[in-house]
Amino acid sequence: MKKFVILFCLLLASAGMQAGHDTQSFRQWQDNKFSMFIHFGLYSKLGGVWKGKPVTQGYSEQIMAFAPVPKDKYEALAGEFNPDCFNADSIAALAKRAGMRSVVLTSKHHDGFCLFRTKTTAYNIYDASPCKRDLVKEMAEACKRAGLNFGLYFSLIDWHCPYASPMAPHNANFIPSKHHEYSKAQLKELLTRYGPISELWFDMGSNTPEQSRELYELVHRIQPSCMVSGRLGNDCYDFCVMGDNQYPDATLQTPWQTCASMFNETWGYRSWQKRENAKEKAAEKMRALANVVSHGGNYLLNIGPDGQGNVISFERQVLERIGKWLGQYGYAVYGSDSSPFNEEFDWGTAARKGKQLYLFLSGNYPKDGKITFNMPGYVLEKGDGKMASYLQYGDEIVLTVPASAYKDSVIHVLTLDFDKEITRFPGKNVRSTSLTAQNATPLYSYSCFDYYTNYKSIIGYSWNFDQILLKQLDLIYTPQEKGKTIDLTIDQKTYTVELGEGKPQSQDPLPGTTWGGLYLCGPKHTSFDAPAAPETERNGWKKLDADSGTVACKPFETYYLMQEVESPRQQRVIAEIGAGNGIEVCVNGVSIMKHLNHYRCSFRKEQVAIPLRKGKNCIVIRLYNRFENRFGYLFRTAEKPVTYKQEITLPEILNGKSHTVAVKPHKPASPHTDAELSNLRIRLRRIAM
Repeated sequence: MKKFVILFCLLLASAGMQAGHDTQSFRQWQDNKFSMFIHFGLYSKLGGVWKGKPVTQGYSEQIMAFAPVPKDKYEALAGEFNPDCFNADSIAALAKRAGMRSVVLTSKHHDGFCLFRTKTTAYNIYDASPCKRDLVKEMAEACKRAGLNFGLYFSLIDWHCPYASPMAPHNANFIPSKHHEYSKAQLKELLTRYGPISELWFDMGSNTPEQSRELYELVHRIQPSCMVSGRLGNDCYDFCVMGDNQYPDATLQTPWQTCASMFNETWGYRSWQKRENAKEKAAEKMRALANVVSHGGNYLLNIGPDGQGNVISFERQVLERIGKWLGQYGYAVYGSDSSPFNEEFDWGTAARKGKQLYLFLSGNYPKDGKITFNMPGYVLEKGDGKMASYLQYGDEIVLTVPASAYKDSVIHVLTLDFDKEITRFPGKNVRSTSLTAQNATPLYSYSCFDYYTNYKSIIGYSWNFDQILLKQLDLIYTPQEKGKTIDLTIDQKTYTVELGEGKPQSQDPLPGTTWGGLYLCGPKHTSFDAPAAPETERNGWKKLDADSGTVACKPFETYYLMQEVESPRQQRVIAEIGAGNGIEVCVNGVSIMKHLNHYRCSFRKEQVAIPLRKGKNCIVIRLYNRFENRFGYLFRTAEKPVTYKQEITLPEILNGKSHTVAVKPHKPASPHTDAELSNLRIRLRRIAM
């Protein structure tokens, strides 16, 4: 019998937190839900205009790069920058009226101009402008008076710093050592002069893992309660950040935030931006807030004051409308947890708190006027009767909602009270004795090197199934997994298992399996978090003469390999694949494996168990290059394909009809890095009675 180390796990909502961060400050940050982002700086003076013409390319806060504006002319603007209308108390009061719980101010954007007085450079609002004010200090003090948390944005790239890499269109420059020391000096000032900082919102640049870790530790050494954003890079973070104006499609196993601008085109002030209907814009942002909250995240909504420091009237109206809505329904937002449901609904979305379920009517009115969902194991005690009638049939809850609930500009929220605290429902029930990555509920986090390699990583798998008695199971894996140690959690008990030798089993492709040619397509320019795009059309594909080779490429380029195969019946084929910085494998249009390789890995070979269906199959491998000038590729069936079977006997028989099994790596280097367990299968064994 396989011996186990049995660990009893407490599953915390803060599982993604780095060591050393206190739970109270995390919970406070998590419960805020809605915060104000302020993009303000020297760029605000130009308002998206250079030489009398609107600059339509790129964000207006990066006008120096996109116009472009010569460095000397841009920096000379500091001598004319006097935002005497910037009123920190007025902005804090607006944030309060909007229902926001914190404010995050751009202390320094990519242009390197500092909104705080600093000893590191004279290029700051106090020393270089007639303003002679420290706006970070003013905003910090205003937030303290208003009872708001205060956070800071800090750009990791700096177009003014003499030690920094030259300006690049992608803004993901490497950080030279002298620039790194320059940033550390500025961060020490920001963290020691302005009181408690609730979050440090790093942005852009491309740190080495050592640089990211050093900055992360510096922040927590000075301010242990400060939350660090994921854009610091290399999985050193307390909360991850979606891409600009991106929204989630799943609940993550880590704290996270969506950052959003009023208009997707810009964050900094743009004088010629069309601002049409504040009522519609407020409704758009309220729906976004409900979406974020229902997936367990926080929403950071931006304003961009003009060059004088005035908050734009349109943005003020939008925020005040959202604040009015939160005054009515904020109880469903603040301190709430993600939706208990795994599915999405056309009628809207949901959140929960204690015994209460909140339904946000933010979607489309159901044609039959009924909202239906299942609450297995819960008894509905009451629902607010102002806008709907409620019935329960076994596990099914049926609400009848009038069309008027969707016709006005307000997103209405319905409250349902149940007999006990609502927890998140398990994933789909698997009706098979073979548990695979394909029928699992993935456990997601976010992993990254930098902004362009942020992606939704799979840190483990979970399955729910019915079996009266559970005592034995088999773990089946490839040489790729042999030697790894995993945490196998069964009905809330965790067993640490080393995937050892096991019993080898030949895994040769079935007779009659026919392989077509291997094709290459590219380059494409996409970030690693972009959805998989198996380009199966023939246009642009080049047939390869060998199953491996190298290709000249540029950073940020993606190539695709395509292989067609005819299978006599359903089977799993062991393939050897290879790539550089990152890889994704899609079979018949479905992603079965995706991960980054180690930082600056130029080539890595690994094995993948590819599930084939009967008949024609199309395998597309996405080869992602972030850093290199050449990349290698490899795709072929394994020379001696083999899997290993390891028999597991539990210390005791588990009774009960329903069970849950989950697997994760044991003590991973980062809680956000992909588990790389997509090949692992678990076979449930029946007990002879």
